[in-house]
Amino acid sequence: MFDLDRAWTLHRQVSMRPEPFGAMLYHFGNRKLSFLKNQTVVTVVRTLADHPSARSACAAAGVGDAKLPTYAKALAALARTDMIRPREPEVR
Repeated sequence: MFDLDRAWTLHRQVSMRPEPFGAMLYHFGNRKLSFLKNQTVVTVVRTLADHPSARSACAAAGVGDAKLPTYAKALAALARTDMIRPREPEVR
């Protein structure tokens, strides 16, 4: 189960490259490659660190409640391959 209410970010070892079909993510640590073929998913992933939660990143990208389970599933797949990870609280 993916926690939409948690703060997430792109892993620091992941490079995200725009492509005509969406984006390509490459993890330099585990050498995994992921293709994002949906521009809304690309926007959500790109802006995860700018939002207090994955749910708010989805909302900002225009993802409605009816589509939220689909996006949660996509984000869960990215979390399983360590492309995205929970964001640590900021130390002040």
